[in-house]
Amino acid sequence: MHIGEFIAEETLLHCVGCDSETVYASEELLRLTPSRCKFGYDVLTYVGRALFIRHRNNLEIIAELAAKNIRISSSEISYLGKKFIVYLSIAHHQCASKIQESMQSRGGYILHLDATYENKSPLLMSGLDSITEIVLNNIKLSSESADQIIPFLRQINKMFGCPLALVHDMGAGILNAVEKVFPNLLDFICHFHFLRDIGKDLFGEEYNVIRKRLKKHKITSQLHYRAGILKRIIDNNPRLIDELHSSIKDKQLHDSASTLAPVISAYSLIIWALDGKNQGNGYGFPFDRPQVIFAQRLISLYKQLEELKYLHLRGEWLANKPFFTLSNVLRPIVSDTGLQRTITRIELKIKVFDRLRKAMRIAPKSGLKGLNCDGDNTNIKIIEKRVTAFRDNLVGKPRYSNRKDYQKFIAQLDKYWKKLFADPIVVNTLRGPVTIQPQRTNNLMERFFRDFRRGNRRKTGNNSLGKTLRSMLADTPLVQNLTNPHYIDILLDGKANLENRFAEIEITQVREELCNEQKLPRKIPTKIKKIIIRPEFPELITKLFRKHILVLAS
Repeated sequence: MHIGEFIAEETLLHCVGCDSETVYASEELLRLTPSRCKFGYDVLTYVGRALFIRHRNNLEIIAELAAKNIRISSSEISYLGKKFIVYLSIAHHQCASKIQESMQSRGGYILHLDATYENKSPLLMSGLDSITEIVLNNIKLSSESADQIIPFLRQINKMFGCPLALVHDMGAGILNAVEKVFPNLLDFICHFHFLRDIGKDLFGEEYNVIRKRLKKHKITSQLHYRAGILKRIIDNNPRLIDELHSSIKDKQLHDSASTLAPVISAYSLIIWALDGKNQGNGYGFPFDRPQVIFAQRLISLYKQLEELKYLHLRGEWLANKPFFTLSNVLRPIVSDTGLQRTITRIELKIKVFDRLRKAMRIAPKSGLKGLNCDGDNTNIKIIEKRVTAFRDNLVGKPRYSNRKDYQKFIAQLDKYWKKLFADPIVVNTLRGPVTIQPQRTNNLMERFFRDFRRGNRRKTGNNSLGKTLRSMLADTPLVQNLTNPHYIDILLDGKANLENRFAEIEITQVREELCNEQKLPRKIPTKIKKIIIRPEFPELITKLFRKHILVLAS
């Protein structure tokens, strides 16, 4: 990139005095670019980092490289992206023994296994060490069966030695494969995955019913339609937002806002209700239940509207038309008895689930880190004691112990109990004995898959990973290691940068590996966002109107 496009005149040397057929090419040129290739190693690594770390799309990379006097096409960028992963994979496997040596110096490694898939895409499984946070190996599988996972585990064992322990989800395929490859080894269930699976089993059916009922009523599209009509009125009266904001701040509805107050209030209430679909802490279902919050907000809003629409400012009942219209839109939701019963059932189950969640001290409701939260450092015995108390309390109450769904809930807890709670591991290192507590979550790979999805959405505009998973190389998760300074030191092996490290790899090996791989939401005003963030927003609006009516009456 420091030169741009150039033509090199190369002199090839060969010894005529010996029988060797060896031809000696320019070492300096080979350090710049692979044999018979068009782009240098620096362009290759630039494209790789842009695609997989900075998540830039092909057109953005074309523009960036054009500024550096590099002309390149979109198809060439896609090809260099795959080539970058192959180079990284080869270099990673070449330094496997040094990675193993580094992990052993810390007392060993704890193997975390996780996988992602979507629709009919292949399943991408990764294994990483939770102590060094290094992704160790990856594979694409057609299914999560033990027969396909066993060779993957054996390869990890061959490359990095036997782990101290394993952490994974509750999948039958992984459980059977681990038992086969690592018999009698400490084996743990990830607390985050356990809670996620047990929560889905407990109230996943009710959640789907709520989602389908709301979809059947087409309530989201109706609310967006009503919000659009009201927004046009607000756009013609830009001071309305400031006046409502001031009224909320002063806890008194201003006279200047009273004429069109129902318009701005109804609009804000609609946005508040719709914002229920965005609620959560970034953990995903069942920790986050946005559809439940959305339904609860709709019901709460309807109750407030039943009072609001009869609070006539200055006696002008027609001014309250936005409230009447919105109330009519919500009436089918409130009248849906099946939906109401389902909400009642799921609210009870959520309370039970959140009690277990609190006892296990994982994915806290008040947490702001989302998947970046690994759980607190509470002693595992204290957590076990709290979960035991939770279980005993649940079993001791007939309304739980006599129902099949809760019986299954308790049975799952009992089934995996021994894999959930274990003593810390004591290992001997060069510095003496070290105590290691297996990480309680598999969130390291959850974060990678989340970030990968976000990057894919940024590049393609598509939230689905199905097509991407089908086309991407299995070792793509290795790019996660490039943010780890300790791993970079091992990978470079004394070289100054990735370009120099890749230059040591034979291009024929890269070509062989490549050949094998072939076999818009509406913008919401900022001040409205600040107002609707308050859970009690509908009650607040009602109080303002009620207070204003009393002031006018006096």
